[in-house]
Amino acid sequence: MKLPPLPTPRALNLLGFVACAGLMAAALTLQYVEGLEPCPLCILQRVAVILLGVMFLIAALHNPAVVGRRVYAAICLIIAGVGASIAGRHVWLQHLPPEEVPPCGPGMDYILDTFPLSKALNIILRGSGDCATLDWSLLGLSIPGWTLVAFIGFCVLALVLMAYRFPVPGGLRFGTRLR
Repeated sequence: MKLPPLPTPRALNLLGFVACAGLMAAALTLQYVEGLEPCPLCILQRVAVILLGVMFLIAALHNPAVVGRRVYAAICLIIAGVGASIAGRHVWLQHLPPEEVPPCGPGMDYILDTFPLSKALNIILRGSGDCATLDWSLLGLSIPGWTLVAFIGFCVLALVLMAYRFPVPGGLRFGTRLR
């Protein structure tokens, strides 16, 4: 049984961009409509989603050939992998027993204003009690849990964009002689 062909790389990159935009819309809705304040790890996950969305959009607009498509996909894979690791850390913090949850720390603004960037990232990635609270869930998964699922999906999309041999429009291949 032959599977139907995948959409074009441009369409897949646009799909990745739209998914990132949807994630940011959901995050902003939860923040400004539902009143859920993001913790430092949530903010880092948002940064990863925004960077990923920008890369998907640039790749869709550029619509490069095979090598360029693979370079964009590799960058997206790295960003999605970093985002997945941050979301995974966040999920892990949320599942710690209450006695092992780290104490609440200072806010993101204070950390970034007070410490050098490398030290600030170290503090943020360690997480705090703020990051361990479960304020919202859907189908048993918290916000970081759904974000982790999304990042894994983005990793799969990037791998498809890297590895799949998309048909060349018009059937032209490298080395084909035009008359």
